[in-house]
Amino acid sequence: MMTEPIHRFSVRVSFGDCDPAGIAYYPNILSWLDRAFHDWLWAFGGHDVLCRKLDAVGIGLMDVSAKFVRPIRNGDDLTVDLVVERWHERAVALAYEVRSDGQLMASGSETRGLFVQTGTGMIAAKTDSLRAIVESHDNHP
Repeated sequence: MMTEPIHRFSVRVSFGDCDPAGIAYYPNILSWLDRAFHDWLWAFGGHDVLCRKLDAVGIGLMDVSAKFVRPIRNGDDLTVDLVVERWHERAVALAYEVRSDGQLMASGSETRGLFVQTGTGMIAAKTDSLRAIVESHDNHP
C-alpha cells in the first residue's frame, strides 16, 4: 500500500478502451497514469503554465513501469492515486495505484525530469524549483 496520495484522478473505462475480450488495453492503463500526472499539474496552473514559470521545455517521462494485477473492463470506475516517492537532483520518482471498488487493479511508477533547453541541447535540470512549487501547495485529493 502506498502512502497517502497527493492526487486522485478518476476515469470510467469505456468500450473503446478495451480489446475484443473486454479487457482494457495496457497502453490505456499507461495513458491513465500520464493523465493522472497531468491532472495533478492543474493544481499549479497546468503543464504549460508551470513550464513557463520554471523556464522549462517540459516535465518529461524518463522511465515508466506498470504491473497489471486484475483485468480492467468496460464500465469499471477507476481511481488513480499518485504519490511523489522521492525527489532526486534531476528527477522525481512517482508511484501510482489504480483501483476499482477498492480493489487494486494495477500499479505503476514513473521517473520524470524537468527539461530545459541549453546552448548545447536539452538536458534534465535540477528539480529544486519544481519541488519548491509542489511542496508549497496543500496536495491531497
